[in-house]
Amino acid sequence: MNPSPAALAAQYGLSVSGARPGLAEYVRRLWGRRHFVIAFSVAKLHAQYSRARLGQLWQVATPLLNAAVYYLIFGLLLDTRHGVDDFVPFLVTGVFVFTFTQSSVLAGTRAISGNLGLVRALHFPRASLPVAFCLMQVQQLLYSLGVLVAIVLAWGEVPRWEWLLAAPALLLQCLFNTGLAMVMARLGSRVPDMAQLMPFVLRTWMYASGVMYSLGSVTGNRHFPGFVRWLLEVNPAAVYIDLMRFALIDSFRESGTLPPHVWALAAGWALVIGTGGFVYFWKAEETYGRG
Repeated sequence: MNPSPAALAAQYGLSVSGARPGLAEYVRRLWGRRHFVIAFSVAKLHAQYSRARLGQLWQVATPLLNAAVYYLIFGLLLDTRHGVDDFVPFLVTGVFVFTFTQSSVLAGTRAISGNLGLVRALHFPRASLPVAFCLMQVQQLLYSLGVLVAIVLAWGEVPRWEWLLAAPALLLQCLFNTGLAMVMARLGSRVPDMAQLMPFVLRTWMYASGVMYSLGSVTGNRHFPGFVRWLLEVNPAAVYIDLMRFALIDSFRESGTLPPHVWALAAGWALVIGTGGFVYFWKAEETYGRG
């Protein structure tokens, strides 16, 4: 009677190639690839605009042009600036913060499906790819923050201690974005059409997040069912946008429109999506690059 494959493997000390390690071991291996993650994100960032004449300036010009278009359509034509003090800093903050999440999600969706050659050729924790793409978006955000601070100062804002609150707000958003990017990376590896669908989903999400208008004024002037108001209040994109506006804009801070539970919401979203997204991605580690 011939021994089974499992018995032969046990006899000769063989293990399954590409088997998923335990969660703790996976985290350890991912940390061991931190230099690869950093180098990969920096290289991707420099290559993104390498053929453009303005080069890396497009990292700042793109969200600024988006903000200009939204100001023309929403601020002037639709007059959403009515009742919103310091509308330009209000708008630019919303655009930059939401662009950070939007870019992370889009990059995460293509992290595996767009790098199949690398995934199939080398053995490394696949979470390195969505983490690297999110780190790339963090670097782009740092360029944008310099412009955002300049705009806020130009509109008469004075640096205050509340500006320091921007750091923990952005840290929580980074954790949220990374977890969400990992969720989308797994889905994008299974469903290639996800990359074409996500821009429409993200555009809808942006319109529901108060990027170009004040959510408080809209919900206060119109009748909405209770569950709709609740969804708008717990919307993670709106939460992180409000935190940045609260930190940087005096008029927004003085208006008292920030809910008292917003920091708990921000931390909760970061914890649930950050850790949940990582575990969700890890569970499919063996399947990436196959088929």
